[in-house]
Amino acid sequence: MVGRVSWSVLVALMLAGCASQSDVGKPCGELSTFYQPPETQSLFKVVVTRINDDNVVSKPNYQLAPGTYQIRLVELIDDPRLSVSLRNRGYKELTLEVAAGTRYHLAARFNSDKRFNSMEREYWDPVVWRESAVECRIK
Repeated sequence: MVGRVSWSVLVALMLAGCASQSDVGKPCGELSTFYQPPETQSLFKVVVTRINDDNVVSKPNYQLAPGTYQIRLVELIDDPRLSVSLRNRGYKELTLEVAAGTRYHLAARFNSDKRFNSMEREYWDPVVWRESAVECRIK
């Protein structure tokens, strides 16, 4: 029928009119441990275990509001030159300024010249090995 609108179309139009900027979500950035970093550059995977004062469940990506974060990482270095036993390995902290629209790819840089030093864990450093653009919104 011309001039009449079905009930479902009318409801959809009303709901669309109610959407606001807050319904879309706030801009965010992401931490990522998903991609394998290039081992040819002495980079290895890491696991995020804590963000600021909150323990986190391990997952490949974390959406965060823009700001400064203290990130606790555990290295997963699998290199035959590493002479540090598993029980002597531990975490390191990385302070990172997260910007909206940016994905930070995290890794462990293996310092092979310090591969015997387990006490100070100088054999690795937490790094951002790549940054990429991402569309990210937190609801």
